[in-house]
Amino acid sequence: MNTTLERKEVKESANVENQNDQRSVKISVRDLDLFYGDNQALYQVSLDIREKEVTALIGPSGCGKSTFLRTLNRMNDLIDSVRINGDIHINGNNIYQSKDVIELRTKVGMVFQKPNLFPMSIYDNVAYGPRMQGIKNKKELNKIVEESLRGAAIWDEVKDRLKSSALGLSGGQQQRVCIARAIAMKPDVILMDEPTSALDPISTLKVEELIAHLKKDYTIVIVTHNMQQAARVSDKTAFFLNGEVIEFEQTDQIFSMPKDSRTEDYVTGRFG
Repeated sequence: MNTTLERKEVKESANVENQNDQRSVKISVRDLDLFYGDNQALYQVSLDIREKEVTALIGPSGCGKSTFLRTLNRMNDLIDSVRINGDIHINGNNIYQSKDVIELRTKVGMVFQKPNLFPMSIYDNVAYGPRMQGIKNKKELNKIVEESLRGAAIWDEVKDRLKSSALGLSGGQQQRVCIARAIAMKPDVILMDEPTSALDPISTLKVEELIAHLKKDYTIVIVTHNMQQAARVSDKTAFFLNGEVIEFEQTDQIFSMPKDSRTEDYVTGRFG
C-alpha cells in the first residue's frame, strides 16, 4: 500500500471537479476510510459526483468498488464490524450524521447484480415501496406503477400481465422491473452494482440504453467489470485499486489518455 504522502498525491490528482462543468454536485465524498474490523478496505476516497450524470466505478475484483457504492446508501451499516471515517454529503446533507436511514434509502435507490424481485406479481413488486410509504389509493398506485414501468422501458412488455408473477419474466426483464421498483420511490440517485453481469448481450444492451435514458432525470453510479460498458454508458469514471481512487476523470480521458500508468495498465488489459 502507498505511503501517506503518496495517498495524498493520489487523492489530489484523482480529485475532484471539472471546473468547466456547470452541473451541480449531487454527491460529495471526502477523505473516506472504511474498515472491516481491523482490515482497511477504503483509503482516503474523495470524489464529487455530479447530478444527472453516469459515474462508472471500475477496477479489479476486491478493489473496493462495491464497498464504496454501498457507503452511498449506508448498506454497510448492516455489517457489525464496519467502521467509517470521513464525510459523504448528498444534496448537501451529511448522510452519516442523519438518523433516518430509511429516508436515505428512499432517495438513493439500489439495483443489485442479480434481480432480487419479491415472489409476487409485477404490479405488487413495483407498488411495494409506495405502499410502505402509506400510499393506498388505487388510482395513485396504478399511476405510479405505469409511470415506473414506462420509465424502465418495460411497460409495453408487461402491461397485459401485471398480475402475473414477476419471477416468470426473463432475467433482463426482471432487472428492468427492479429498476422500475427503484424509480417508483422517486429517488434522486440510483446505484447499480454490476446490473448486467448476469444478463445476455441483448438484455445488457437494453439496460445500457435504459441507463442513457434515465440519466436525464437521475444521478447514476454504476459498478462494472466491463470496460466497454463503462466507456459506453458513463460520463465520468473512477478507477479503484487496492481501496484507493487512482484516477477520476471524464470517461473518454480515462480510456484514451489516462494520467496514471496504473490506470493505463488496467484499461488496456495488462492486469485485472
